[in-house]
Amino acid sequence: MVSRRHFIKAGAALGVGSFLGASAFAEQLKIKHSTGKLMPTKGPIDASTALPTNDVSKYKHYRPEGRMGLGGLAAGNGFNTISSDNEILTMLNAAWDSGIRHFDTSPFYGLSLSERRFGDLLRNKKREDYVLSSKVGRLLTPSSEPLENSWHWADHSPFHYEYDYTASGTRRSIEDTLHRIGVASLDIVYIHDLSPQNSDMGEDWISYFEQAAKGAIPELTKMRDEGIIKGWGFGVNTPHAVYKALEMSDPDICLLALQYSILDHKQALNKTFPMLEERGISAVIGAPLNGGFLAGRDRFNYSPSIPDPMQQKFDNISAIAKKHGIDIKTAALQFAEAPSTVSGIVPGARTAEQVEANVAAMKVVIPDEFWQELKANNLIEENAPVPA
Repeated sequence: MVSRRHFIKAGAALGVGSFLGASAFAEQLKIKHSTGKLMPTKGPIDASTALPTNDVSKYKHYRPEGRMGLGGLAAGNGFNTISSDNEILTMLNAAWDSGIRHFDTSPFYGLSLSERRFGDLLRNKKREDYVLSSKVGRLLTPSSEPLENSWHWADHSPFHYEYDYTASGTRRSIEDTLHRIGVASLDIVYIHDLSPQNSDMGEDWISYFEQAAKGAIPELTKMRDEGIIKGWGFGVNTPHAVYKALEMSDPDICLLALQYSILDHKQALNKTFPMLEERGISAVIGAPLNGGFLAGRDRFNYSPSIPDPMQQKFDNISAIAKKHGIDIKTAALQFAEAPSTVSGIVPGARTAEQVEANVAAMKVVIPDEFWQELKANNLIEENAPVPA
């Protein structure tokens, strides 16, 4: 059973400040957040342009073929915004019809709700036609006394969770995921939320990492070598676990959330990416829109508190984008996808309109002068890759 500490700190596992209780945070989000207005995609759209892909034959480590993916946090009723099963299925069908074939979810998202909803789409598709990733590290158990509504999940499934990074826990977590989604296999498995930013753990994340080093890491390596999965890595909001893992293991791919965006990318660009590139490991970029902020939401990195420097950067980049006839969301998505170390981006979406707008943004022709002006004004790093 999850402790009171797990409940109070649940939001911080994905980036929320630890000084707010979960209930108070939930109330703030209910008051402040809804699906919001859709930020229009501006600029010349080349509808004939296909979504970007990877030449998978070039790489030793596994990479998904499709670079444009879909993240599953919103499908778990993230940010305490309630979506119906039908609304999410409509969104998922829109993603499929738009050409997206790279799907990322987690047992934690809605405490199994996201996985089940993804299954409503994927169990009816040929397994070889898409890439599917989920995560390990939390085991779910049904309960007649479900967790009170935490900050993050509205109307979540009636489960408790506990951390388990052992070999047996990893196997069980994957088997449970396959049952919930209704598919025979996963392509990628991420070890989830091993981070000092996860306030469930704090500095105890090192102890959990040591458990993973003896359990989840060798078990996933074995499963990869046996052909049960195609690749494994870490799904984290800070790179600490990735750095430690590279010293003693050989992951294939890492899901880096909140670490590479048009607003905040210096550490990933200059430290994390070179370490991965040296080993032929790729990065999937989670939350490339900073938890919705770059799509016009009044939250930043899953928090209702927006840092002044980030708001100023948003305003400055938006002004330059408007000058060049585009919008900041379009620039942000293309920016996150541009580095060669990146093998995919997985922005979330709650509605069909949102996912269609994200796909359209990948087909906008952005003038080179826009990127040059951002660099000239020190709004992005001088060495940051930009779309050709």
